[in-house]
Amino acid sequence: MSQDKILIVLNPREVTGKKVKHIRNEGTVPAVIHDHGKDSIVVEGNAVELHKVYKEAGKHHPVQVKVGSKEYMTLIKEVTFSPRNRRMTHVVFNAVAKDQKVEAEIPVHAKYAEGNEASPAERAGLLVLGSVESVMVEALPNDLPDVLYYDAEKLVSEGDHVIVADLIVPANVVVQDEPTQTIATVFEPSAIAAANDAAGGTEEESEEASESAEAATEAKEE
Repeated sequence: MSQDKILIVLNPREVTGKKVKHIRNEGTVPAVIHDHGKDSIVVEGNAVELHKVYKEAGKHHPVQVKVGSKEYMTLIKEVTFSPRNRRMTHVVFNAVAKDQKVEAEIPVHAKYAEGNEASPAERAGLLVLGSVESVMVEALPNDLPDVLYYDAEKLVSEGDHVIVADLIVPANVVVQDEPTQTIATVFEPSAIAAANDAAGGTEEESEEASESAEAATEAKEE
């Protein structure tokens, strides 16, 4: 994994419940730190800084969180965004111990041959569709990888696929997902187009679904 240390300073939060809307409007994001069964620590931080930390750490890179005189090694457990404007609305940190294994969500990427930016199948005009963007792993916090790769050179012809068992995994990391789960598959472009035509709904139906999802999220935040 990357050894870069990610640090953020957060402040104790006195505002809770519906009143957190006011601090969000001021560029502050409410957050909480769960600490091994102890009372949760309610905190808040600058929205720009929290966005930056989440972009760098995701849900797999340890984040050192400093609150007053105390410092916690954490993993980001959950981040909530407004569906209307994608504004970050809440962050959940889990405190972790350096010597205890944790579970984390690790992104999955294709690894191409040197000098290539696509698999053999894609270079031949075929499509490679991914069905898994990340997997759950177990490891010590400092052993968590930033990404797990699969060998994209195995994807050559229609029907070729890679599975979880094909991932290149460090010896001190255990993948929790089913080994036979498919990660990516090669398709003919014409087959994808036909499937999209058969499954596609109307534009109006898509907009209605989006509006319903947004309303449900806003109601939950209330």
